[in-house]
Amino acid sequence: MHAENNLQYDIAIIGSGMIGPAFALSMINKGLKVTIIEPNHPNPELQDKYHTRVSAITPKSEILLKNIGVWGLIKRKYAFTDTHVWDQNSHGSLDFHKADENVNQLGYIIENDVIQSAMYTALEKTHIEFIRTKLTAMHKINYGYQFDLDNNQQITCSLLIGADGAKSSVRELAGIEYIENDYQQKAIVCNIESSQSFQSTTWQRFLSDSIIALLPLSEHQASIVWSAENHLADELMQLSTEQFADRLSQGVEYKFGRFKVLSNIQAFPLIERSAQDYVKHNLALIGDAAHNIHPLAGQGVNLGFSDVVELSQQLHTNNKPLGDYLVLRKYARARRLDNELMAKTMTGLNWIYKENNEPLRWLRGLGMNIINANPALKSLLHKQASGNTF
Repeated sequence: MHAENNLQYDIAIIGSGMIGPAFALSMINKGLKVTIIEPNHPNPELQDKYHTRVSAITPKSEILLKNIGVWGLIKRKYAFTDTHVWDQNSHGSLDFHKADENVNQLGYIIENDVIQSAMYTALEKTHIEFIRTKLTAMHKINYGYQFDLDNNQQITCSLLIGADGAKSSVRELAGIEYIENDYQQKAIVCNIESSQSFQSTTWQRFLSDSIIALLPLSEHQASIVWSAENHLADELMQLSTEQFADRLSQGVEYKFGRFKVLSNIQAFPLIERSAQDYVKHNLALIGDAAHNIHPLAGQGVNLGFSDVVELSQQLHTNNKPLGDYLVLRKYARARRLDNELMAKTMTGLNWIYKENNEPLRWLRGLGMNIINANPALKSLLHKQASGNTF
């Protein structure tokens, strides 16, 4: 898995988180020469303890991971069968059950590092090359891109894929503008232990000043995402571990007894970004490089996996030259609507729960209860929220 100077590839993928390798694996049966370029080691070392960054993997993403030979390599995954959402300021609540959707589970909570490690194991069995270095410059040539790496290598490719995250170098070097919406909030994440079972359920509580999501990793351990305005997030980050655990237990009405914090507590700024173009001639952005959203529903990675499904499908079913603009445009058109709808839904939900005047609180509770009592509406909302629209 190494490379020489001045190499020609069919596809060069910048970034080896979860999305870039998934795309590489989805292209292996086309007999193309593919490389993944990433400065960090692409195989994270897994600990016995759960990692704090997790994703709620939907059935649609599970199908992709099975198709590319990764699912069976994922060492830890926890199925959840229900989702319960409840509101502090109204009597509104929403429940999603596996039986309503006619599935065995609504999804799985899986640590990002565990998915990444499984991707690496799958890639080791292929001819895909890893180049451990960073992209420094790139320019368009007739049939693709030529770019420089900071190990003095120069590479040409027919199709360049930017899978290098929210602060994408590919997006920047390609001169693609993006729209940014700073929520003026932070997401606080850590892992906790409870005295009472999480009942194979993901839980979300809307408080008057923040939103708490509990994503179970086992019966008594969960990863939490607490989204709060910057001033409240900063205040929460100043608390001792015990004080933080108390505030969190109180925030979910001691439903699970008293929590104990098991990891470092970290905070990340919440910023939604959307690239104005997903594609150019011979270039495509996928995952967070194209769009990243509020983590309210833990859906970011599922949107990225849907990008992979769509782009690989377009490339497999079209006989045009690799990197053909019209083929890439089909991918961009198909994905933009879904991604923007999800981003707007997250922004809208965030606004609805931030506004706390009495009439809106009443409407909010009523709306939740109406949806909860209507199986068809609820199923539609769940399908949209889980990116499972087909």
